[in-house]
Amino acid sequence: MSAAGSLALAASGSLGALASGAVSAAAHPAASAVWLVGEGADWGFVLRNADYLAGGALLTVGLTAASILLGFLVGFPAGAVEVYGGGLPKRLVGGAGVVLRGTPIVVILLVMYFVIGVPQVNLGVASISPAVSAGILGLGLRSAAYQSQIFRATLASVDDGQLEAGRSVGLSRFEAIRYVVVPQALRRSIPGFQNEFTIVLKDTSIVFAIGLAELLTRGADLFTQRTTAVLEVILFISAIYFVLTFATNRALDYLGTRYAIPEGESV
Repeated sequence: MSAAGSLALAASGSLGALASGAVSAAAHPAASAVWLVGEGADWGFVLRNADYLAGGALLTVGLTAASILLGFLVGFPAGAVEVYGGGLPKRLVGGAGVVLRGTPIVVILLVMYFVIGVPQVNLGVASISPAVSAGILGLGLRSAAYQSQIFRATLASVDDGQLEAGRSVGLSRFEAIRYVVVPQALRRSIPGFQNEFTIVLKDTSIVFAIGLAELLTRGADLFTQRTTAVLEVILFISAIYFVLTFATNRALDYLGTRYAIPEGESV
């Protein structure tokens, strides 16, 4: 039987056990509170393997951070080209963005890993495996396609008079964009960037397709070993995702408030 078939059987068996537990809890109201939070033995199994899940969480965080950074390094210039560029560069950037946004992320990852064949990257003190490199490139380029639209919109939202004011004090067009428009656009992009960060964090779960054992994949490994612990494992990894997402959103909320452009002002 395939791994997917085994996982489906394990999950269905566990759901059957949960359904039986629900009937039992309805017949014995005193036991209902216990059923709602799972079985003590299964929670013990999850906690004994918390270090295994923590390793997956670290990989998830690393993939998210690297992919968001790559997405920014590619997406911001791409957004600027769409606003201020013209001719062939603008058409190429726009076309690449349409293709990346219209392609499922799992397809992008499979192409990166199996078709393009991203090599291992040696950093001296450590090395990045081909699967991790493919994951970062796939997630990063997909994020870049979306970030380019965030930055395109925020760059275009800065009044043209700001660019003209920069030119009037002796700045070149490039300098006026860099020193006058870009700082305002970056501050306005924080809310959209916050959403993109959350999306990339959750999209890291797709890297199981190229063999990476991130948080969700490790959770699946655990409840395949102990089919009665599906609920407990899912609740545990959901709590980890919630903590990561909540902490990130609160940090970006603070930055958004701290650097927000006051009402009625341009800078």
